[in-house]
Amino acid sequence: MKRRVLVSLLLFLLVYSGLVIYIGWNGWIWLQSVFQLENGLVYTAAVTLAAYSYFISRISSLSLFRIIGAYWLGIFQYALLLIPLANLAYAILSLFPVDQQMLLFWIGLIVIIAVATIIAYGSSQAYSPVIRPYQLHIAKKADNHKNLRIAVASDMHFGTLSGKAHARRLAAFINKIKPDLILLPGDIVDDDPDVFKKKKMGEEMSRLKAPLGVYAVLGNHEYYGKKIPEFIEEMAESGVTVLLDETVEVDGSFYLIGRKDRTDYTRASVAELAQSLDKAKPVLMLDHQPYELEKAEKAGVDLLLSGHTHRGQLAPNHLFTKRLFEIDWGYHRRNTLQTIVSSGFGFWGPPLRIGSRSEIVQIDLTFE
Repeated sequence: MKRRVLVSLLLFLLVYSGLVIYIGWNGWIWLQSVFQLENGLVYTAAVTLAAYSYFISRISSLSLFRIIGAYWLGIFQYALLLIPLANLAYAILSLFPVDQQMLLFWIGLIVIIAVATIIAYGSSQAYSPVIRPYQLHIAKKADNHKNLRIAVASDMHFGTLSGKAHARRLAAFINKIKPDLILLPGDIVDDDPDVFKKKKMGEEMSRLKAPLGVYAVLGNHEYYGKKIPEFIEEMAESGVTVLLDETVEVDGSFYLIGRKDRTDYTRASVAELAQSLDKAKPVLMLDHQPYELEKAEKAGVDLLLSGHTHRGQLAPNHLFTKRLFEIDWGYHRRNTLQTIVSSGFGFWGPPLRIGSRSEIVQIDLTFE
């Protein structure tokens, strides 16, 4: 097993390094042509540092590597999409009687401007959240409530780039809609809670207020960080209750199930968690990854809330998430089960969003 993982890792690094060389070589050809550069040592060092900074950040505590590496991932994706088109355009246009150097200059400049524009626009989309409203109805009685307003925020990935200012935005946006209940379906921190604690982001999280409480579940990244007890303690100090395969009855009116992430192979099934519930009451469930919708429906869940997908985060990645999940973003109804998947409030890797938006979900829920 270890040998297979090692071979896969080496193969990934080999392919990745080849693609980095392809991007770097194209950049050098353009720079050499425009500025008549001869020594590419500094340029090579800069590209190498950028390309491997994110990997270095996994073993280094310096946030600079995480920042450089995160932005590089965005540049890498769109350079990889645009440069082959630029190469093709150059190959075709060079067949005509045009100045080859001027042709190279303009094609290269267009690629640079396009990538820079994407990065600027993507950053604004990532750090400018919107409130996404939904009006839903559950055909059951909730004894003490005829209606309920729920605020949902997933995938904050609080850490180096999704920092205290973004946590402050979260609290401000959620409190603005005055929810009765706040639900956080996982990936609250980016792997481990160290940066969260260091930047005292809990101070901002503690501003989240709702009369029926603030509940959360674990996402896959909380498992990757391997500091779940510390994370749960930090959340408790911020007034957030983390449900670990647990069910709570809220205000005697409805049930809330909180599942462990599917990363945990020992987690209980939906059927086990819901079997003792009075199905005459509404059943809401938090599950970080939007899988097992059929099982949730059969178990009597009325509303499933998830995140995880980021809606691909960077287009055209949404084409892949659409194929991976029954519902990768927005609202979906499967007979009696209603599901909402959020694109997330934060981001993973590059602090960019193209074709998706940082969001808070506002659900105005009515009952019989």
